[in-house]
Amino acid sequence: MSYPGYPPQSGGYPPQAGGGYPPAQGGYPPAQGGYPPAQGGYPPAQGGYPPAQGGYPPAAGGFPPAAGGYPQQGGGYPNQAGGGYPPAAGGYPPAAGGFPPQAGGYPAQAGGFPPQAGGYQQPQPGAGGYPSMPPAGGGGWGAAPGGYGAPGGAQQGYQGGPAPGQPMPSYPGAPANPQMPAYGGGAPSNPQAPAIHKGYRGSLKDFPGADPLRDVEVLRKAMKGFGTDENAIIELLGSRTNKQRAPMVAAYKTTYGKDLLKDLKSELTGNFEKLVLAMMMTPAQFDAAELREAIKGAGTDEACLIEILSSRSNADIHEITRIYKAEYGKSLEDAISSDTSGHFRRLLVSLCQGNRDERETVDIALAKQDAQKLYAAGENKVGTDESQFNAILCARSKPHLRAVFQEYQQMCGREIEKSICREMSGNLESGMVAVVKCIKDTAAYFAERLHKAMQGAGTKDTTLIRIMVSRSEIDMLDIRQAYMRNYGKSLYTAISGDTSGDYKKLLLKLCGGSD
Repeated sequence: MSYPGYPPQSGGYPPQAGGGYPPAQGGYPPAQGGYPPAQGGYPPAQGGYPPAQGGYPPAAGGFPPAAGGYPQQGGGYPNQAGGGYPPAAGGYPPAAGGFPPQAGGYPAQAGGFPPQAGGYQQPQPGAGGYPSMPPAGGGGWGAAPGGYGAPGGAQQGYQGGPAPGQPMPSYPGAPANPQMPAYGGGAPSNPQAPAIHKGYRGSLKDFPGADPLRDVEVLRKAMKGFGTDENAIIELLGSRTNKQRAPMVAAYKTTYGKDLLKDLKSELTGNFEKLVLAMMMTPAQFDAAELREAIKGAGTDEACLIEILSSRSNADIHEITRIYKAEYGKSLEDAISSDTSGHFRRLLVSLCQGNRDERETVDIALAKQDAQKLYAAGENKVGTDESQFNAILCARSKPHLRAVFQEYQQMCGREIEKSICREMSGNLESGMVAVVKCIKDTAAYFAERLHKAMQGAGTKDTTLIRIMVSRSEIDMLDIRQAYMRNYGKSLYTAISGDTSGDYKKLLLKLCGGSD
């Protein structure tokens, strides 16, 4: 078939019988085939444009060709069998792994970026690649080093991830321009990615195979008869986590028909007794009891109120308020309201709602906005708008507030704690500063509280016991690091030097070791 017959076969251009230009045998082009000529012009008669058997692109494979187009499966750019870029078992992108290859890309995980079963995201044969690729078996959009989605294609990103242009959460090395293939260089596009969870940071771990019925036998034996075997009690309680200690109360009553806490009280004395009883309560029971102690009686332990309410999660606070009401017949909010006043009362009431945003993501634009609001409410006006500080410090998420504090410091060249000290006074000042410190670096905040409890003449044992018991299964390892970093000696050494006897031994069990 001559395709296309252009111009008509009966004559060239112009149609002449005797010798036009070019020579008479065919006119321009030759009479037998028009343009292109029937036997061998451009292109050949067997294929036309595109040629039927093998031109560009071949009829059997479209673009890219299935058997040898671009890239060629058997040896094009890059060679599948042994030398692509990066060297892997499957070209660029690899046939079974996406971007980057499993055998050595960045990051080295079992599935490319982000970790998925098939890379980011593997082109499905015949289904259009990533995104809006031509249906193909390989190649097409996304095969280039910066192939980060086709222009005008479907919105890229992975399920549950940020929208295009948004920073990758906790991906500090990502460049701002997604077309740059070099990950790991340059300033992070999100200066406040949420803190990476480092796994379990407590000093106490579950004791394998602990049985409350066997444990209470040990306790009973330690307390029975003349004298008490304190070492047995220390060894037992110091090697059980809270969820292994709490069932002992019921098990003791079931086995011996007696109240374990009363027996412990009658056998033990002083700070050792207080520490053991604190360890026998659930965390929420202990916090509720500590808040009760801080509020009742002459004077209020404001630092204790702030410490508990600013460091616990929403779920913890809801459980504490429930137990407080059940145990003491009065809501925690009412107890706080009747014992405090002014803006400090408002701060505590806000915190005890347990209604803080707990999302991990940070919106930098909103953080800048909040930093400006705090600046406008304090440093940048005559007087202080305390309610603006209250609104932001009590409602925003902790990762968000860390970003706000950083933005604030960049904006006015002063740390937010310093601004609060200049703008506020009394309980409100110390309360706001404690909230900021606790959110900024929780471990350093508790390290400072411990340091102050053991500093100077006498030890604030209530604070020491509360922090050692309540943080031993949360972040004691971080607190120990912060203590070492900030005070030049280990927490273990500080406790050893400041306490004595059985009390010291059990505290050191909670500390978990020296640094």
